[in-house]
Amino acid sequence: MKKKKNLFGRMLDRVEIMGNALPHPATIFALLAAVVVVVSGITAALGVTAIHPGTGEEIFVRSLCTGEGVRWMFENVTENFVRFPPLGLVLVAMIGIGVAEGSGLLTVLIRALVLKAPRRLITSALVAAGVLSHLASEAGYVVLIPLGAVIFLTLGRHPIAGLAAAFCGVSGGFGANFLIGSVDPVLAGLTQSAAQIIDPEIQISPATNIYFMFISAIMIVVVGTFVTEKIVEPRLGKYKGSETVPKLERLTPVERKGIRLAGLSLLCVIVLFAAVVVPENGLLRRPGEGVLQSAFFHGMITAIMIFFLVPGVVYGWVTGKIRNDKQGIKEMITSMSHLATYIVLVFFAAQFVYYFRYTNLGLILAVEGADMLRNVGLEGIPLMLLFIVVSALINMFMGSASAKWAIMAPVFVPMFMLLGYHPSLTQMVFRIGDSLTNIITPMMSYFALIVAFAEKYSRDYGLGTIISTMLPYSIIFGIVWSLLLVAWMAFGLPVGPDGPLHYTAP
Repeated sequence: MKKKKNLFGRMLDRVEIMGNALPHPATIFALLAAVVVVVSGITAALGVTAIHPGTGEEIFVRSLCTGEGVRWMFENVTENFVRFPPLGLVLVAMIGIGVAEGSGLLTVLIRALVLKAPRRLITSALVAAGVLSHLASEAGYVVLIPLGAVIFLTLGRHPIAGLAAAFCGVSGGFGANFLIGSVDPVLAGLTQSAAQIIDPEIQISPATNIYFMFISAIMIVVVGTFVTEKIVEPRLGKYKGSETVPKLERLTPVERKGIRLAGLSLLCVIVLFAAVVVPENGLLRRPGEGVLQSAFFHGMITAIMIFFLVPGVVYGWVTGKIRNDKQGIKEMITSMSHLATYIVLVFFAAQFVYYFRYTNLGLILAVEGADMLRNVGLEGIPLMLLFIVVSALINMFMGSASAKWAIMAPVFVPMFMLLGYHPSLTQMVFRIGDSLTNIITPMMSYFALIVAFAEKYSRDYGLGTIISTMLPYSIIFGIVWSLLLVAWMAFGLPVGPDGPLHYTAP
């Protein structure tokens, strides 16, 4: 007899049904672009305006329903698409990441990190590996999460606890990392596009959140380990399923040699970059400018590509996966082929973003929203805590982080800039909120896969099992992360290079 679900379980089922009923994200952006067209016509006819707080000039709505607006849309479809920052950033980064992933380097690094850790540190190693897995597009979900369950089962622990530990690092740690990952250029590009509504010259680096992300990664590992061992595992109890204990596959001598040489090659790359960035007369330094203004930081995406490409090629050569240029190019092509959906999504997202910018609706909405927030006196830490809640709630209904930020950034980034907060801080706060509900929302694209992994250990495990198991992580991460943000803002610390808390108009 099927067990009747409680109120919370039934509510989550309704959320899942509602989320599945939504159109494809690309369709959503197309519809939003159409809404911008209609709204621009209506607001222009009504004479909606705002006063720019920086220049004192009156801002008018530019209608897309006029002949001029229609001609602009027709002429700029291609231009909007190709100049949209996230498109080029991701394509360049995936050249390097594709080789590193295709050669097997990223997967074997995750295995090495987990398998080499002492038993008392295995939970921490799993969570940390989950955080690091953001460097690879799918390795964390496809490889690490089921591996976490296998490792725990092998050690006589409950496999779902291992699955949960890895899952909390992979998905709950979205706003944390020790290094720059593939998602950072995407979000930075969207943030930059939105910030340029206010300041056309502003640049946002993919490393703009790295200081806060690094400390957050440590927090995720510590808190994730605590929740797993003190709350989740005791609640699950002893595993009584029929799944047999597997034998873990150790790293082969060739894989170990490949890791060593890949690490040596990465060290050489770092030394080379340091030699052309640190000295005042370095090749990537401009005369009279500091390190943070160097070509290295402005071209961070190129560095990310090289950081992955060189070790990936070296590892592939040692293991025999990449022996010539054709095999290396094949891995690049394979990584690009996985971006087909993303490219289609970006096409429609770009039209929406640039329609929003052309019409001045984003700027007017930001000015009016900032005025409203000033009038109610909500700013500083309370404002950012509220934004965490808003981001977390939106994530329950829309899983794609880049899709959400493409919608939210044109509104919140300019609005918070007008209130005196830097786009880097706004992006970081969004990432906190988005991370908190990643592990409990059925809208997350890999959630069904996680349920399938759990069902391997018992047919009774399903959506409710995963939700109830992961909810403690979501709640405690939310509390600790919010306290970390409060302390960070109280001390006025930058969230990354060229990522101050406050913004001052030029």
